[in-house]
Amino acid sequence: MKKVTTPEQVRKAINRAKEKGLSIGLVPTMGALHEGHESLVRMSLDETDFTAVSIFVNPVQFGPGEDLAAYPRSLDDDTLLLESLGVDLLFVPEVSSIYSGEEATEFLVKGLGDGLCGASRPGHFHGVLLVVTKLFNMVRPDIGFFGQKDAQQAVIIQRMVTDLDFPVRIRLGSTVRETDGLAMSSRNAYLDAGERKSAASLNGGLRLAFEKVKGGERDADVIREIIRGSMESGGFDVDYCEVVSGMDLKRLERLEGTVLLAAAGRLGKTRLIDNISMRITGDSVTEIVLEFPEWSRYEWE
Repeated sequence: MKKVTTPEQVRKAINRAKEKGLSIGLVPTMGALHEGHESLVRMSLDETDFTAVSIFVNPVQFGPGEDLAAYPRSLDDDTLLLESLGVDLLFVPEVSSIYSGEEATEFLVKGLGDGLCGASRPGHFHGVLLVVTKLFNMVRPDIGFFGQKDAQQAVIIQRMVTDLDFPVRIRLGSTVRETDGLAMSSRNAYLDAGERKSAASLNGGLRLAFEKVKGGERDADVIREIIRGSMESGGFDVDYCEVVSGMDLKRLERLEGTVLLAAAGRLGKTRLIDNISMRITGDSVTEIVLEFPEWSRYEWE
């Protein structure tokens, strides 16, 4: 595995790979890697010839008072893991390699970033899209791999890629969970023993709601209250419990088509998010990983 720290080094490594005709996969991360990240790396290793992983705690996606300084960092362990998996290129830039401090470009994906996490984290998705765009331009991947846990982020990135004609396919990996259903997240490390036990009520509420939908419930307000009730019983300070379209994130009154159940809240100082996406056709309800092939203008093999 080659480890590089500058965009110039990345471009040279990618140029060599492309000259050999290799397909490129990119897994962008902020480090503190867990089994969720590992699953995305394995997807890239299976689906592309050359896998690049970035580790960069992106300061512009953190708002005032958020956990930028405290965000978990474990570069040595992360490096060993990626090397053991067979990753080809690890990109670990300094902030000064990514940002000049004079950036005047902002990203606005109308409507998609206003609700859910965007409502309580203004500017967050601008920061995400800025760094993803930079990484796509540096690495020029054929496929970018992201997690279903960050479903809103994935929808927004896919919309940007489509609208701006990035020649990159977006692939989502299923959310990887602990045995009690808690979605794996680097921020889980913040939870104390009591909070960790209570955290299961987040996915628990989503699961109860999903089973209710499978049983025929289609009233979105009923589903929202099931999720909220579970979270509040677990001690969460609820940020949102929502039922939206999985394609455009519009709030639903009745469930039909591709649906995303999404929730976020705080246990103590720790903010956790989770979701379940599904496809509803008549009485049939199937849990899915979101995908957007119809958005692309490119023909993918």
